[in-house]
Amino acid sequence: MGISRYPSLIEINTRVWLTELSRQLGRSATLDDVPDAELDRLVEIGFHWIWLLSVWQTGPGGQRISRTHAGWRHEFQETLPDLREEDIAGSGFAITAYTVHAHLGGDAALARLRERLRVRGLRLMLDFVPNHMGLDHPWIEDRPDYFIQGSELDLARAPQNYTWVKRKRGDLVLAYGRDPYFSGWPDTLQLNYANPVLQEAMIGELTKIAGQCDGVRCDMAMLVLPEVFERTWGQRAPLFWPKAIQQVRTREPGFLFMAEVYWDMEWTLMQQGFDYAYDKRLYDRLREGHARPVREHLHAEPDYQNKLSRFLENHDEPRAAAVHAPEKHQAAAVITFLSPGLRFFHQGQLEGREKRISPHLIRGPSEPVDENLKEFYDRLLAVLRLSAVRAGQWQLLECTPAWQDNWTHDCFLVFAWQNSEAERLLVAVNYAPNQSQCCVRLPFADLRGSKWRLHDQLSPAHHDWNGNDLQGQGLFLDMAPWQACAFLIGKLT
Repeated sequence: MGISRYPSLIEINTRVWLTELSRQLGRSATLDDVPDAELDRLVEIGFHWIWLLSVWQTGPGGQRISRTHAGWRHEFQETLPDLREEDIAGSGFAITAYTVHAHLGGDAALARLRERLRVRGLRLMLDFVPNHMGLDHPWIEDRPDYFIQGSELDLARAPQNYTWVKRKRGDLVLAYGRDPYFSGWPDTLQLNYANPVLQEAMIGELTKIAGQCDGVRCDMAMLVLPEVFERTWGQRAPLFWPKAIQQVRTREPGFLFMAEVYWDMEWTLMQQGFDYAYDKRLYDRLREGHARPVREHLHAEPDYQNKLSRFLENHDEPRAAAVHAPEKHQAAAVITFLSPGLRFFHQGQLEGREKRISPHLIRGPSEPVDENLKEFYDRLLAVLRLSAVRAGQWQLLECTPAWQDNWTHDCFLVFAWQNSEAERLLVAVNYAPNQSQCCVRLPFADLRGSKWRLHDQLSPAHHDWNGNDLQGQGLFLDMAPWQACAFLIGKLT
């Protein structure tokens, strides 16, 4: 596929993936059983990165909480009406060791899979969970100073945030892992980033992970920022990320860091060394369904936009097919994935799955493929394989009224991609539930004197235009509600 300035990533729930493989094989599958044909397919449709979710060792303590927590269990039963105890393995984020879970084949199986990915040009991303550890982590016995400790008074005042932990060397009250806006996660314990020795230990864990993959997705990366940690725990922590990222890259040059981040802290983490940060703001504005806030978001500086991870769903969010009506889903996908940055897809999204699968579960529901949506994503992924979209220049275009009082021009998002080989793509989306019209000037200086064909890559439609008209009054667009087009522009004469 060549070098991509704007790579595409797919998140795969490893445990669910292997459960399905086990059913097909009639035995327990490990990472060694992932078919080469599936890896070849991911390359063929245009992915550069595979993020394997939940490969690390977890323990019986977290599993016990997952199986007995009433609220979580209700969610699991909504996902799997035929829920069985063995479906609930415990959260993949309640980690007890950064070694590959034995049920997945261990570190050796991961290394063999990584090599199979490497020879195909695929890079491997894994989880790093900086904020907390699982209830069974050995540090609880050996290094309790690595955790936030509380008192019986803390436990009495905030039982949702603290718990008694049994230890051979004496029981302690420890804090659950949490963020400042929600109650603690009762299958985890909070790490104390005010302790410099803990920070060094976590850099050691991160360095170990970096020897097993090509990049990490850092769970809730903003929680260890000094100001957030102090707001949550009343203790000031030294900066962690710049030091950690520098040390890892000293040993593993080119290693990639992607931050799950909220609360408008994306730029802060980019400045501290992250290659990419979640673009939750774009996700939220697309869900709201109004073009202008989306367009305003896309006015940001290119250096910032190029480092955003654009997504329409992930394991934390509801399925896009469940949130958006089909036409709006397709329009939102065109905006999300034909904008600059990292294109971040989720397992099942391309087939129109509607049920979110909790990271506590190792089995997903059986759902039919939405053939119309699958065909759309096939077309969209083909557009993403175009050279101009992989490595070209992106430009947001201004939409003007087609006539006086033509208010619907404000419903459009239009942008262009082009590269040095004169490959040009014009993307136009009417992001509204009404028919809309506008005029837009194209950013191409050589249109006069020729005829041009605008061939939509998302449908069979094409339109022929006189270059003099395009260069003069601009392109007139009249589009149906939620209609999205990706016009490849080619010269006719």
